[in-house]
Amino acid sequence: MADSTPSTSQRWDGSRREPDPTGSEIELLRGFLDWHRETLALKCSGVPSDQLSARLIEPSGLTLHGLVRHLAAVERWWFRIQFAQEDVPLLHYSDDDPDQDFDDLEGDFAEAVEVWRAECAKSREIVAAADSLDQTGIRRSTGEPISLRFVMLNLIAEYARHNGHADLLRERIDGRVGM
Repeated sequence: MADSTPSTSQRWDGSRREPDPTGSEIELLRGFLDWHRETLALKCSGVPSDQLSARLIEPSGLTLHGLVRHLAAVERWWFRIQFAQEDVPLLHYSDDDPDQDFDDLEGDFAEAVEVWRAECAKSREIVAAADSLDQTGIRRSTGEPISLRFVMLNLIAEYARHNGHADLLRERIDGRVGM
């Protein structure tokens, strides 16, 4: 593979709104989750379309396109399927092809972003309708209850991990780094 490392790094800071540091627990959790969602959107903004599905950090198969698909599936899995107990199909997963969120990148990136944004909106609706952070859903793998607080913290951790991946990919594409 030819070295495509940009010659200089540029730092950029997006226009995300930081959560109110004096907010309530639910306000902070919603705020940090939305902050991380917007971080992912910023990492993908302005990237040439031919680079969105490019596997740039061997041997990893991660791409910005795959991360967006994966996080749409994660939003659906945790908020809709496990917490709200909705009977909806899994996104980008089957027993025969469990890694299709990262591996099957034939679709249009803009459509993947629309699906991801729709799942984020549905997740926000579920959070807004909940009685409290102590409200529970049922974890499919064990049948044990999981609280909304657990789901939100889990999603914040998931986004933080994958935004780090997105930051590395973005730096590899055009040298941009930062939050």
